[in-house]
Amino acid sequence: MILAAAQSAEQTRDLGISPYAVGAITLVIFTLLVLALLSFGKGREHS
Repeated sequence: MILAAAQSAEQTRDLGISPYAVGAITLVIFTLLVLALLSFGKGREHS
């Protein structure tokens, strides 16, 4: 049982895309969303 758990812990999934690429894409998407939010709120007065 312990051996099977150790073997499964050593196996890694190869997703075909780097985790750094996923992080960079997420950062770009969130940055674009924040810029869109700021551009929509630019012409409005504060309540």
